[in-house]
Amino acid sequence: MSSTNGTCLRLSIFGESHGPAIGCVLDGLPAGEAFDLREIRVQMERRAPGRDATATRRTESDTPRLLSGFLGEGDILRTTGAPLAMMIENENQRSGDYRDLEILPRPGHADYPGHVRYHGFGDVRGGGHFSGRLTAPLVFAGALCKQLLRRRGVAVGGHVAAIAGVEDRRFDPLAVSADQLEALSRVPFSLLDPSVEPFMRGAVESARLEADSVGGIIEAAAVGLPAGIGSPMFDGVENRLASLLFGIPAVKGLEFGDGFALAGMRGSEANDPYRYAPDGGVTATSNHNGGLLGGITNGMPLLLRVVIKPTASIGKPQQTVNLETGRNDTLTVRGRHDPCIVPRALPVVEAALAFGLLDLMLEAEGNPTPDA
Repeated sequence: MSSTNGTCLRLSIFGESHGPAIGCVLDGLPAGEAFDLREIRVQMERRAPGRDATATRRTESDTPRLLSGFLGEGDILRTTGAPLAMMIENENQRSGDYRDLEILPRPGHADYPGHVRYHGFGDVRGGGHFSGRLTAPLVFAGALCKQLLRRRGVAVGGHVAAIAGVEDRRFDPLAVSADQLEALSRVPFSLLDPSVEPFMRGAVESARLEADSVGGIIEAAAVGLPAGIGSPMFDGVENRLASLLFGIPAVKGLEFGDGFALAGMRGSEANDPYRYAPDGGVTATSNHNGGLLGGITNGMPLLLRVVIKPTASIGKPQQTVNLETGRNDTLTVRGRHDPCIVPRALPVVEAALAFGLLDLMLEAEGNPTPDA
């Protein structure tokens, strides 16, 4: 099982949804970097359950407890250069809701493939290590990385681009600003056009009342990235970010820039012409490629969109198999589940993007790998 990612900066995530605790270890952080726990808590609260009508009723404080790799008191701390370890205690567990799942795998979940992969020894309570609960440590890591990126002139943020077919407007690919991204990253239901929020919420509520769920799309961006970050072929920015973004449960699609829409364009439409800016730097007159060419940043805003599938746990009866009797069976999932996880997934996508970009920038700065 691989729960570690990164090159110069390495992130390891541990724990299970209904175990004693979850957490992470960040190895490779430069020494002496200041970070503010208050900013981290803002991001943790955006992801935490029980905060919004679109979310599960399971409530967790998601209070991070730092164990190592820092010095200082209060909310403003500094990294020491040693591995920074953090844990979050699980407080609100109802493991009995999952007793049947050892023999009745849930459609849309990893129960059955996990059962085969780990020979029946996997923890199925709340999804175990496959659970979206494991994104809380990722948000902690990404929120810390955001602060280090800001110090390097890079801002990361995003918005809910669509829920159940109700769409927000897209980022202006040439005019995304750091102020805009910072503002979006401080609210729980981030939208560019707030007037669509009631329609999105209405779609979620309709699904909830029918014991069902809906999915959507998240659009994220990063600005301030210098040109020349990344490498070609198998170590490009897209490759590195994809490995992180597809580590988020429920992410089933990813595109950079105009993505799949590029298939319907001609080269004269898809190419981004260059010109010199008034300050003498090189810029482009369009950004169809999302700030990336050949796996390397070109100095334009980095833009990506991810597809979040409908929450797999729904209250409708579904067909499954009984692994104990060897017969077909029916399952009704009990417990507390999100009718839509898109708003809570947004800070997770931002966190994955922030961690990946800081890792790439540390590599470009020439920082040695943690075990070098």
